[in-house]
Amino acid sequence: MENKEAQVVRKRKMNNMEHDSGEDRNETNEETMEEETEMNFSGSEEMNRGVEHILEKVEAFNQLVSEMLDSGKAHFNKLNQEFEERVLMIHKEQMEKWQDEIKELRMIDAANEELYARLNNVKCLLQTVHISR
Repeated sequence: MENKEAQVVRKRKMNNMEHDSGEDRNETNEETMEEETEMNFSGSEEMNRGVEHILEKVEAFNQLVSEMLDSGKAHFNKLNQEFEERVLMIHKEQMEKWQDEIKELRMIDAANEELYARLNNVKCLLQTVHISR
């Protein structure tokens, strides 16, 4: 078996050298395909079981990765939804706070206007009293 593999490696090197020297690419590809086909059919039963075992591992790993991706996507969607809800809640709280501040400023302004009017009335009274003397 090692002898066949060594021959395949030599043939591949030769094919690569031919390819590098400008040989027709189609011929090289056909020869490579033939060699790979020979390798596939010349394997022992033990090798075939080993390949099947590796393919099963690949399939199991692919399934695990797929499940992890789905789980991660679901987790990020949930986090995204929670994030949006929290940002909207913070926004709402801030808007309410600023609305309260605006109401407070309006109340202070109304009280100031009322005091200004009273002070103006007192001033007028004092001027009237002062003139009358």
